[in-house]
Amino acid sequence: MAGDTQIHELERLLAAAQERQNAASAAVLGLHQGGEWQAYDAACAQVLALERRVAAAKGEPHAVPLEFPVRWNTGAPLPHLISNDHQTFLAFRIRVPDPDWDGSYATARSPDAVTVEPLALVEFQRCASAKLGAPNDEVFSGHPLHGRGLEPYTAQLVVGSPWLAEMERINSIHPGYCPERWRSLKHYVFWFHDVTFECVAESFSVEVFHETFAALLARVCARITSRG
Repeated sequence: MAGDTQIHELERLLAAAQERQNAASAAVLGLHQGGEWQAYDAACAQVLALERRVAAAKGEPHAVPLEFPVRWNTGAPLPHLISNDHQTFLAFRIRVPDPDWDGSYATARSPDAVTVEPLALVEFQRCASAKLGAPNDEVFSGHPLHGRGLEPYTAQLVVGSPWLAEMERINSIHPGYCPERWRSLKHYVFWFHDVTFECVAESFSVEVFHETFAALLARVCARITSRG
């Protein structure tokens, strides 16, 4: 944890960055002269970076970017969590830019659609716990990580995770408790549109398939039963 002087300076820098972000946001809504979106994106990135530095200096939990090979569909990713005692999978639709989309409409999708499309399948190794549900993107501002590096529609790691610490405390009474094994676990969080996915696991692998959602879910079920 940093000293008070360093924390105050970081908070001053964050406040200044937030002012620039507000100004950039207003410019995006106004008459465009060119470069407004680039300036806004840069301002947002600076705010997120400073949020993380402030939280780290205070010793608070915060979210940092996770190097992840794919981006999911923002509007309808349709995430599915499939898990048992030993295996945990997360499936979702991959974002495919539509050059003809003008932002004036949205296309509803369902997992029983027969459309062949690019889908991601993430398998988490040594997953201790996983959950998929609230909050959605309309209430991310109420999440404890808001203002501490939370970046919607991305995959992130939680540094100083209270959830991971709580799980370790619970398991520490076990005769076979090994602190080193818990040091290798990470708190992953994926911010989707309608739900949030979180899990505590050691690592993950990602595969991409071009098939229907029904076919992908059948593939996952076959893997689970074959390894069971």
